[in-house]
Amino acid sequence: MKTEVVRVSTGNVAELLQAPASALRRGEIVAFPTETVYGLGANALIEAAVQQIFLLKGRPQDNPLIVHLADKTKIEQLAKNIPQEFYQLYEAFCPGPLTFILEKTDLLPEIVSAGLSTVAIRFPDQRVSQELLRLADVPVVAPSANISGRPSATRASHVLDDFEDKIPFIVDDGATELGVESTVLDLCSQVPRI
Repeated sequence: MKTEVVRVSTGNVAELLQAPASALRRGEIVAFPTETVYGLGANALIEAAVQQIFLLKGRPQDNPLIVHLADKTKIEQLAKNIPQEFYQLYEAFCPGPLTFILEKTDLLPEIVSAGLSTVAIRFPDQRVSQELLRLADVPVVAPSANISGRPSATRASHVLDDFEDKIPFIVDDGATELGVESTVLDLCSQVPRI
């Protein structure tokens, strides 16, 4: 497989992201930038695609994945018994580098949450990731785009180092803004906790 690097700074972003978005819908792997780090993305609803993420990264299967969404419109398909605090925090901090732990629905394959009854969901605040998620129109798991144990990728070149010719697309929008992973907030306990 030959990896295509899609450099979004060279033209119309929506047009350039059509092929990677289509690949995500079909269950292929696409690396893309967020404001935190580059993510290794797969359609969260296709178990074989999610399994491929674990294999590519060498990630232990008992390590749950974060689901990325463009906005909250589909949150109730993926999470249930959503506390009011989620909506308040979403309005105040999303999109952004905040991940919510919520009770999951049966729509998501067990592999996404490593068999847990919860799911981690976030809404990245990066123009290209937002557009890609909107165009793909599926929930996307996207752990950091690196081999497990290596530093998280903050540039497309870092993703190429680990995954060249192993994935079909890397979306390149330069260096990530923050360079560290998102804050995780558990909303399933009596008192929310980081």
